[in-house]
Amino acid sequence: MFTGLVEEVGTIGGIVKGTDFARLEVRAEKITEGLKEGDSVAVNGLCLTACEVLPDGFRADVMAESLRRSSLGSLRAGSRVNLERAMLCDGRFGGHIVSGHIDGTGKILSLEKEGISTVVKIGASAELLYYIVEKGSIAIDGISLTVMRVDESSFSVGVIPHTGSETALLEKSPGDIVNLETDIIGKYVEKFIKGEKPKPNEEITMEFLIENGF
Repeated sequence: MFTGLVEEVGTIGGIVKGTDFARLEVRAEKITEGLKEGDSVAVNGLCLTACEVLPDGFRADVMAESLRRSSLGSLRAGSRVNLERAMLCDGRFGGHIVSGHIDGTGKILSLEKEGISTVVKIGASAELLYYIVEKGSIAIDGISLTVMRVDESSFSVGVIPHTGSETALLEKSPGDIVNLETDIIGKYVEKFIKGEKPKPNEEITMEFLIENGF
């Protein structure tokens, strides 16, 4: 579990791509402190497992489903990525609940200055926009941000100078693809409202699981 508060901007040191997988080598400094093999790290919002910890970073494998759902497949050596270690339970919970499980991608449409902030407009599918609400939370490349506006084809967020300087979001340009994770609470609420709870002692069959989205 993550908070969407990026700890460090790292660099892709290398990437090996197979037909249905990728292996990333990420260069970093801050997040390697205390990092152990098997720990979770959010890379541009995608929860990955540190398969090998290096003196100056870590290596992680990316499976086919993650490549289909995210923009990680387009990374190359030198790409800058937002990094966050899994949250601790002994401190303040900034940001919002971020699982690191990407729902899909969006495309940056524009970046415009508005006072001290930069308004980033992102185009997304109707399926994703359904779960994005004005003044709600959204994770963009792993960054916890507040939704300013939503319409039928896009949404906008405001990026303050601190967030802009501590992440790689404002280094992007119109046309670039970003990873999106909508608010997990909304998805659970919808599931509970629409789903049918099995009755006590009712046998759970394969047909029941398929009918209920499993």
